[in-house]
Amino acid sequence: MANAMKIAIVDDEQDMRQSISQWLSLSGFDTETFPSAEDALKSLGSDYPGVVVSDIKMPGMDGMAFLKRLMSVDSALPVIMITGHGDVPMAVEAMRVGAFDFLEKPFNPDRMTDLAKRATNSRRLTLSNRALRRELSDGSGIMRKLVGSSPVMERLREDILDLGQADGHVLIDGETGTGKTLVAHALHAVGARAGRKFVLFSCAGQPEEILATRLFGPNEADVPLLEQARGGTLVLEDIDALPTGLQARLLTWINEQGHPAETRLVAISNLSEQGKTCEDVLRPDLYYRLAAMKITLPPLRARGEDILTLFARFSEQAAEEYGCEPPEVSAQEAAQLLQAPWAGNIRQLVNVAERAVMQNRRGTGTISSLLMADEEDGEPGMTTEGKPLKEYVEAFERMLIDNTMRRHRGSIVAVMDELCLPRRTLNEKMAKYSLSRSDYL
Repeated sequence: MANAMKIAIVDDEQDMRQSISQWLSLSGFDTETFPSAEDALKSLGSDYPGVVVSDIKMPGMDGMAFLKRLMSVDSALPVIMITGHGDVPMAVEAMRVGAFDFLEKPFNPDRMTDLAKRATNSRRLTLSNRALRRELSDGSGIMRKLVGSSPVMERLREDILDLGQADGHVLIDGETGTGKTLVAHALHAVGARAGRKFVLFSCAGQPEEILATRLFGPNEADVPLLEQARGGTLVLEDIDALPTGLQARLLTWINEQGHPAETRLVAISNLSEQGKTCEDVLRPDLYYRLAAMKITLPPLRARGEDILTLFARFSEQAAEEYGCEPPEVSAQEAAQLLQAPWAGNIRQLVNVAERAVMQNRRGTGTISSLLMADEEDGEPGMTTEGKPLKEYVEAFERMLIDNTMRRHRGSIVAVMDELCLPRRTLNEKMAKYSLSRSDYL
């Protein structure tokens, strides 16, 4: 993935430019070099698909002036500053202005590669967030990223738009595989911090001393995460794994920020599936500071006919990847998909859809057999809650029309012919199921 992002190297010394470029190219990055800040500014816009490595001491526009110009163009652009011996105070000032990090000459090439990887990952997230924000600016974009028309998904989208514009910290909980990280991205993308830094970090599986240095510092190798995310959004996954002592330090950091907060904290918990809540394991004072704005993601089994819509989307994507046709879903299989408990939520559904496509390509197996295999692996095959037959019939009918419209790219005539429906009946059913022809063109 490294070669998907560019690295602009700005240095007035040709040997240094070539040396850095050669090393990063060998590490898999796509580099371009500039002999001056003035030349670089001609190519570095607000959506530059990469990061910048710049010397501080340069004739003409120096590195600090260059950094300030870049931050005025795009405050989320990662800029790695290179400083000579004795210029560390200037580099620290650069960090305050907005630099991603700095390297002191002579620097370890491996350290340069590591910084470049972290910076490009950060940039990739930023650009992804901006694209998501553009899509979320209208209803069709929300539907593409947060698929579903069930009442719980309608409420989730409303919560994201409302809380995204608010300023407080947010707690997201829900079962594993429900899309909590996507929601964190969406909250950042629709809020006032959309163009700023987005830092994602998991608290799970790390010793307390490592967590302490990563979050708060001091750490000679890395800038603390709280500093990296300054002015933007810090997302802490598995907040429930944070030791009590570090929870206290995190609460102190939150309190010191005051209101409005300079940096927004989005905490993600996975405890719902374990019979506990985040309230059970977090310090009460930290929990109540975070839970003032809380989003609980619905499990897949509570999303009704969204299950069929998502299965169709995932199987189409897998079929395109494997170069074959997606499987046709019978009425019985549709009912089984709706009845399955989906303990693994969206992740499990993606897995079943991909396996269904592979089976279909080989001409063997059924969706029913996949659900039965999950049952044999310890996942119960059906829920104990029954539903009225009318709900199953309507869900299957909607899925059939949706799949047919998608396959024929919105051609009403082709859909009428395949489903043997008169135009008026098809229009009535599409209106009933909130299906719009424009979504398939």
